[in-house]
Amino acid sequence: MAINQWDLIKAKYTASAVRPDQYPAPYLEEVAFIGRSNVGKSSLINSLTRRNGLARVSGSPGKTQTINFYELEGKRIFEGTDQRKQFYLVDLPGYGFARTSKDNKDQWSGFIRKYLSGSEHLRLVCQLIDIRHKPLDSDIECYHWLMGCGVPVQIILTKSDKVSKNMAASQKALFKRELGLDDERIMTYTSSQHTARGELIARIMEYLQPPDGEVYKEERE
Repeated sequence: MAINQWDLIKAKYTASAVRPDQYPAPYLEEVAFIGRSNVGKSSLINSLTRRNGLARVSGSPGKTQTINFYELEGKRIFEGTDQRKQFYLVDLPGYGFARTSKDNKDQWSGFIRKYLSGSEHLRLVCQLIDIRHKPLDSDIECYHWLMGCGVPVQIILTKSDKVSKNMAASQKALFKRELGLDDERIMTYTSSQHTARGELIARIMEYLQPPDGEVYKEERE
């Protein structure tokens, strides 16, 4: 582990929920992941945590039908001190569901909306978008709706290994223009190669830093 750099050292499934009373306790800060069905969200979560099978990967779009909570622990060595931080990674069902009934779509969108607008512990939403496509209406609408909830949004362009480097750069520039983003709010990620894993962890931890005057749980080496 590089000095001063965060890594994720533990990850475990905690709970699945469709109502607030089903959310896990104790309460921890949360980072949510959302994207269209089949955007590669489960693969990214497994890559980020380096836990194959933590989030189930399926070829069937819309497989995630509940809000799934995973408890993660970050660690870094800072000035000789072992610093730890526990938080929840929250896996949200995909939007743009395929192969499901309208009633289920309405139900799922309802509890997703309630979670995103009502969670007091949510610190960041990572919106995953397939880099191979132009910005879709549903992606743009989701982004603006998330911003309207008052929660910071990190755009992650997935499946960058499926396009050339020039195409990836062109697509990233396109999304920056369409959504009005700066470089700090958009990145590319390749789950199969764990590309940008350290960068994504660092960005997540920035939003989980404690207020001034507080410290992380510390354990001397």
